Amino acid sequence: MLCYNLFDLDKNRNQNIVQELEEIKMKITSFSPLIISSAAETVIKFYEDLGFEVCHKNTELTDSGAYDVTMKDADGHRVDVTHSSRVPRDMTIIRMNVESFDEAYEKLASHGFKQQGPTVELPSSKSAMMVSPSGFAFDLCQHLK
Repeated sequence: MLCYNLFDLDKNRNQNIVQELEEIKMKITSFSPLIISSAAETVIKFYEDLGFEVCHKNTELTDSGAYDVTMKDADGHRVDVTHSSRVPRDMTIIRMNVESFDEAYEKLASHGFKQQGPTVELPSSKSAMMVSPSGFAFDLCQHLK
Protein backbone atom coordinates (compact mmCIF):
# COMPACT_ATOMS: atom_id res chain seq x y z
CA MET A 1 0.00 0.00 0.00
CA LEU A 2 2.76 2.47 0.95
CA CYS A 3 4.77 1.73 -2.20
CA TYR A 4 1.68 2.21 -4.35
CA ASN A 5 0.88 5.51 -2.68
CA LEU A 6 4.43 6.82 -3.08
CA PHE A 7 4.40 5.83 -6.75
CA ASP A 8 0.98 7.41 -7.24
CA LEU A 9 2.12 10.68 -5.61
CA ASP A 10 5.07 10.93 -7.97
CA LYS A 11 3.25 9.73 -11.10
CA ASN A 12 4.33 12.68 -13.29
CA ARG A 13 8.00 12.26 -12.38
CA ASN A 14 7.85 8.51 -13.06
CA GLN A 15 6.18 9.12 -16.43
CA ASN A 16 9.02 11.53 -17.32
CA ILE A 17 11.61 8.89 -16.41
CA VAL A 18 9.86 6.29 -18.58
CA GLN A 19 9.66 8.74 -21.50
CA GLU A 20 13.37 9.58 -21.19
CA LEU A 21 14.39 5.92 -21.21
CA GLU A 22 12.00 4.89 -23.99
CA GLU A 23 13.87 7.12 -26.42
CA ILE A 24 17.20 5.47 -25.66
CA LYS A 25 17.68 1.98 -27.09
CA MET A 26 20.46 -0.13 -25.56
CA LYS A 27 21.00 -3.71 -24.43
CA ILE A 28 20.28 -3.82 -20.69
CA THR A 29 21.47 -7.08 -19.13
CA SER A 30 20.06 -6.50 -15.61
CA PHE A 31 18.43 -3.85 -13.45
CA SER A 32 18.42 -3.69 -9.63
CA PRO A 33 18.30 -1.24 -6.73
CA LEU A 34 21.66 0.01 -5.45
CA ILE A 35 22.04 1.47 -1.97
CA ILE A 36 25.17 3.56 -1.38
CA SER A 37 25.96 4.05 2.30
CA SER A 38 28.79 4.91 4.66
CA ALA A 39 27.18 2.33 7.01
CA ALA A 40 26.85 -0.51 4.50
CA GLU A 41 27.23 -3.27 7.11
CA THR A 42 24.00 -2.05 8.75
CA VAL A 43 22.20 -2.12 5.39
CA ILE A 44 23.59 -5.59 4.60
CA LYS A 45 22.48 -6.89 8.02
CA PHE A 46 18.97 -5.48 7.43
CA TYR A 47 18.66 -7.35 4.11
CA GLU A 48 20.11 -10.53 5.64
CA ASP A 49 17.35 -10.33 8.26
CA LEU A 50 14.87 -10.18 5.36
CA GLY A 51 16.30 -13.41 3.91
CA PHE A 52 18.84 -12.06 1.43
CA GLU A 53 22.31 -13.58 1.13
CA VAL A 54 25.51 -12.05 -0.19
CA CYS A 55 26.21 -13.77 -3.52
CA HIS A 56 29.04 -11.51 -4.74
CA LYS A 57 31.47 -9.14 -3.03
CA ASN A 58 33.83 -6.77 -4.85
CA THR A 59 36.59 -5.20 -2.77
CA GLU A 60 38.52 -3.71 -5.73
CA LEU A 61 36.74 -0.33 -5.65
CA THR A 62 38.89 2.78 -5.89
CA ASP A 63 37.46 4.70 -2.91
CA SER A 64 39.47 4.07 0.26
CA GLY A 65 37.75 1.21 2.09
CA ALA A 66 34.97 0.99 -0.49
CA TYR A 67 33.33 -2.29 -1.39
CA ASP A 68 30.24 -3.50 -3.18
CA VAL A 69 28.03 -6.54 -2.52
CA THR A 70 25.21 -8.13 -4.49
CA MET A 71 22.55 -9.82 -2.40
CA LYS A 72 19.83 -12.21 -3.53
CA ASP A 73 16.82 -13.77 -1.84
CA ALA A 74 15.20 -17.18 -2.41
CA ASP A 75 12.83 -15.73 -5.02
CA GLY A 76 15.71 -14.27 -7.06
CA HIS A 77 15.22 -10.62 -6.06
CA ARG A 78 18.50 -8.71 -5.99
CA VAL A 79 19.79 -5.63 -4.21
CA ASP A 80 23.28 -4.16 -4.43
CA VAL A 81 24.93 -2.36 -1.51
CA THR A 82 28.02 -0.17 -1.89
CA HIS A 83 30.05 1.08 1.05
CA SER A 84 31.52 4.53 0.42
CA SER A 85 32.83 7.07 2.92
CA ARG A 86 32.21 9.81 0.33
CA VAL A 87 28.41 9.96 0.73
CA PRO A 88 27.05 12.28 3.45
CA ARG A 89 23.83 10.22 3.67
CA ASP A 90 22.47 7.02 2.17
CA MET A 91 21.48 7.14 -1.50
CA THR A 92 19.25 4.70 -3.34
CA ILE A 93 19.70 4.60 -7.08
CA ILE A 94 19.28 1.99 -9.82
CA ARG A 95 22.13 -0.15 -11.09
CA MET A 96 21.70 -0.69 -14.81
CA ASN A 97 24.04 -3.30 -16.26
CA VAL A 98 24.53 -2.99 -20.01
CA GLU A 99 26.19 -5.00 -22.75
CA SER A 100 28.39 -2.06 -23.90
CA PHE A 101 29.32 0.72 -21.46
CA ASP A 102 30.74 3.04 -24.12
CA GLU A 103 27.74 2.70 -26.45
CA ALA A 104 25.23 3.20 -23.62
CA TYR A 105 27.22 6.15 -22.21
CA GLU A 106 27.22 7.92 -25.59
CA LYS A 107 23.49 7.35 -26.09
CA LEU A 108 22.68 8.64 -22.61
CA ALA A 109 24.95 11.69 -22.98
CA SER A 110 23.31 12.54 -26.31
CA HIS A 111 19.97 12.64 -24.46
CA GLY A 112 21.23 15.06 -21.80
CA PHE A 113 22.37 12.63 -19.12
CA LYS A 114 25.39 13.90 -17.15
CA GLN A 115 28.07 11.89 -15.40
CA GLN A 116 28.41 12.54 -11.67
CA GLY A 117 31.75 11.49 -10.21
CA PRO A 118 34.51 9.44 -11.83
CA THR A 119 34.31 6.46 -14.16
CA VAL A 120 35.42 3.42 -12.16
CA GLU A 121 37.37 0.90 -14.22
CA LEU A 122 38.22 -2.43 -12.61
CA PRO A 123 39.38 -5.73 -14.06
CA SER A 124 35.80 -7.03 -13.68
CA SER A 125 33.67 -3.96 -14.55
CA LYS A 126 33.41 -0.39 -15.79
CA SER A 127 30.84 1.96 -14.25
CA ALA A 128 29.78 5.57 -13.76
CA MET A 129 26.91 7.34 -12.04
CA MET A 130 24.64 9.07 -14.57
CA VAL A 131 21.96 11.67 -13.85
CA SER A 132 19.03 12.30 -16.19
CA PRO A 133 17.79 15.76 -17.18
CA SER A 134 14.87 15.33 -14.74
CA GLY A 135 17.23 14.38 -11.90
CA PHE A 136 17.01 10.60 -11.39
CA ALA A 137 20.34 8.82 -10.96
CA PHE A 138 21.61 5.36 -11.78
CA ASP A 139 24.86 3.45 -11.93
CA LEU A 140 25.67 2.56 -15.53
CA CYS A 141 27.74 -0.62 -15.40
CA GLN A 142 29.26 -3.15 -17.79
CA HIS A 143 30.54 -6.42 -16.38
CA LEU A 144 33.64 -7.44 -18.29
CA LYS A 145 34.04 -11.07 -19.21
